[in-house]
Amino acid sequence: MTIHVLKTDLKSLQVVTTIAPILDLHPQIISWNVAHEDIDNILRLESNNDLNEVEIISLLHHYGIQSEPLTY
Repeated sequence: MTIHVLKTDLKSLQVVTTIAPILDLHPQIISWNVAHEDIDNILRLESNNDLNEVEIISLLHHYGIQSEPLTY
């Protein structure tokens, strides 16, 4: 299992609700959540080891969601 942490523009519950079925049904995504109280709208996603950040960013971008790896 791999944990990915991304900064996103998922600012509203409506947008999260729109993307939820895509993330919920993705065969490589185990679980996910969005921290709306954080200024960066952090998406924390657990996946199997076959899914990498580039693929996640590309998937989100396909649905109009901007994201980037969170740097510490």
